[in-house]
Amino acid sequence: MRRLPVVTYLIIVYMLLAFGWWSVLLLRKNEEAHLAKVSEMEIRLAVSTGRKSNFRATEAYADLNDNFQRQQNMIIGESVLLVLSIGGGLFLLFKSLRKEISAAEQQRNFLLSITHELKSPLAGIRLILETFQKRRELKPEIQQKLSINALTETDRLTGLVNDLLLSAKLEQVYQINEEVIDLGGLIHEAADTVAMKYKSANIHVDIDPEAGNVNGDRPGMISVAVNLIENAAKYSQPAPEIWVSLQRGGASELIWEVADNGMGIPDREKRRVFTKFYRVGNEDTRKTKGTGLGLFIVKQLVEKHGGQLELLDNEPRGTRFRIYLPTAA
Repeated sequence: MRRLPVVTYLIIVYMLLAFGWWSVLLLRKNEEAHLAKVSEMEIRLAVSTGRKSNFRATEAYADLNDNFQRQQNMIIGESVLLVLSIGGGLFLLFKSLRKEISAAEQQRNFLLSITHELKSPLAGIRLILETFQKRRELKPEIQQKLSINALTETDRLTGLVNDLLLSAKLEQVYQINEEVIDLGGLIHEAADTVAMKYKSANIHVDIDPEAGNVNGDRPGMISVAVNLIENAAKYSQPAPEIWVSLQRGGASELIWEVADNGMGIPDREKRRVFTKFYRVGNEDTRKTKGTGLGLFIVKQLVEKHGGQLELLDNEPRGTRFRIYLPTAA
């Protein structure tokens, strides 16, 4: 996220210091006025009595001194309150501003990524259609290969549209169509799907035969599995090593882990990667394809199924996602 200009912080510091200095000056002026009143009343008392007297021992001086202390305390209190009000107001203002900047940055990243994601398959499909149009007598094997490529690109577009629709539903009207799911079998299916797409990925699946089932939405759980395993493959190039495990964590809990040997996620980014449209790095320089919706969808779906999601470091390198899910009753 972009930082605010340094001059902005300098102006804030200057304003707070200025108010503090004005408060000090006001306290000094009030003290000078008090001393002037004391001197004036001492002179008046001496003139009226015709002799030098100890004015500071009189009740009038005590009242004058009490009034001075109240004024000093009032100035200090109002100054502190004013500085705190200004500081609090500026803090809320800049917090809101930083949030707006972050939202604008995420929107920019999303527009850039979605443009790339849409442009590539559309260009591929167009090229295939033009090839069929211009070369009507293609060999059957070439026709089949082109058709498979076109279907692959179409599936990619369909997946992108489905992710966009699902992310919108998760924030508003998503409902779980609950059924008993063999999570181990589902994970195997997801691993096979990703392995077909990423030929270089070496996916190790370890499912506890006694793990049991979960109650949930099957399409939602498939989305969680595919997103996590595919992310592990995408961000662990050129030789992805992926470990997927499902173990029983207790009488009524399953522990599902997906770990990889990729670049890992910096600590400062770990909270933000689950934000909608957020991606680590910069869209202008990032080579890995994506829209920043995958982990947002994963977290939302896990929580809607009554589970918890943790993001940990893998050893010696990479990322580890751990999911806790309640077992089926």
